[in-house]
Amino acid sequence: MSYETSSTPPENGPRGLSAVLAEVRSTGAVLAAAEVARTRALAEAGHLALDVLADQRASARAAQLALREVASELAAAENLSDRSVQRQMCQAMTLVDDYPTTLAAWEAGALTRAHAHVIADIGSALPPEKKAEFDLLAVATAEGRSPARLRSRLAVLAEKLHPTTLTERHQRGRDTRCVRLLTQADGMSDLIATLPTVLAVGIYDRLTHQARALLDIRAGGGLGLGLDGGDGSLAGVDATGAGATGSAVSGAQPGLHLGLDSPSDSESRPVSAFAAASAPVSDSVSGQSAAQAALSPATVLATDQRTTAQLRADIFADLLLAAAPEADPTRTDDGPGTLGTIRARVQIVVPALTILDPTRENHDPAELIGHGPIDAHTARTLAETTPTPWDRVLTHPLTGAVLHTDTYHRTTAIDRHLRARDRHCRWPGCTIPAIRCEVDHTHDHAKGGPTTITNLAHLCQRHHTHKQFTRWQVTQLPGGILTWTSPTGRTYTDEPLPYSPAVRFTPDDPPPPDPDDNSTPPPF
Repeated sequence: MSYETSSTPPENGPRGLSAVLAEVRSTGAVLAAAEVARTRALAEAGHLALDVLADQRASARAAQLALREVASELAAAENLSDRSVQRQMCQAMTLVDDYPTTLAAWEAGALTRAHAHVIADIGSALPPEKKAEFDLLAVATAEGRSPARLRSRLAVLAEKLHPTTLTERHQRGRDTRCVRLLTQADGMSDLIATLPTVLAVGIYDRLTHQARALLDIRAGGGLGLGLDGGDGSLAGVDATGAGATGSAVSGAQPGLHLGLDSPSDSESRPVSAFAAASAPVSDSVSGQSAAQAALSPATVLATDQRTTAQLRADIFADLLLAAAPEADPTRTDDGPGTLGTIRARVQIVVPALTILDPTRENHDPAELIGHGPIDAHTARTLAETTPTPWDRVLTHPLTGAVLHTDTYHRTTAIDRHLRARDRHCRWPGCTIPAIRCEVDHTHDHAKGGPTTITNLAHLCQRHHTHKQFTRWQVTQLPGGILTWTSPTGRTYTDEPLPYSPAVRFTPDDPPPPDPDDNSTPPPF
């Protein structure tokens, strides 16, 4: 793709648009220069962290901790996630060290940030001695191409430069397989799995065939296909969903908090405060109500309007939440093994009045801890169907602070209180739910710190390690307030998020003086 510019716009042409276009391109060049300046600064910060270890035989773990310490300093100053800043630092060091030509072209406005990241991404698989050549060729190839088209061209270019075969690299690439969760809006999320292409395509193909089979059955009415399980249910369809844990809260009113006890000595490992529970929450998994699931197969088929894409997603969730994996070394012929008995866990806070009155969900919504609000119907379905007990949380009517938790089941009161108070990791800006965190002694237990709610707080594994092995310091103030001090002396305060009270009280104004009150002598 090439561009030609004309010094004079055509007669009757859009002169205003030409001016806007020129302004967009000029500000884009300024923005590119600023972005490159920030990239160089982030790279310098990363190099400062590693230079401290230059004269030492530092391990990879020590290098990571040094990067974490610097990244957390920058992140706290900018109110960002330290993970995000550390990732930006690593990307910046890669661009500055390995792709100087790309960085210069970006700074000059010839490339955008998207182009630069595509070049660095494709070039990451090349050995160090080939990156300089790839850098030069990539910038020349990028001229006049969008990032998407550039990616495909660079992939071919990288293959030609790579000294090893694709088979050898695939064996190494398998080590990067993982699953990631990205929270989106409206109570939805993206679950992304990085897998070998053959497996990923196979999974997608199987989901597609299963979805189309249901569509074919629906089109044929499901008659004569053996779908009736004899009890009014569809044979082979399991409506079991995720286990759920959570809390329902209202100001100065009883709420509910779902959870089980965890061992009191949970500081050394993630707190398993919320037990796994399997609940028939078909609505939260497949989009159908519990009442609909009890209908006859013919009625269900007649009312099912899900698309192929929706069926794919519902079958995917059902298989992962309800099925036992075949590759389970502990599995026997008598039933599922250890992996098959594991159920999903979530931590939910549900205001009691929101359960009773769905119209309040925008005013005081239920919350999936670490991810954001969820709709009242899903929260109510989980509350009604899960067999795991709920904890009741009493909060202050003015401040929303947790005053007390109780339950009819025998549990550990400290853990219940901390889960209700903290809800997530207490590092500034971190949102890892408390159910996946460790309970940490703010003042080390080995140094005399007491095991009380005034000296305990939830920290995720990353930030628990951060507290122990970097120069960050933390103190706990009354009310569970944590004050973090960075290596440069800056302080950051993290307060427990108060619950929204159902009824807000405000102090009354002092009454006016009574004119008939003669108890006070006159001033004269």
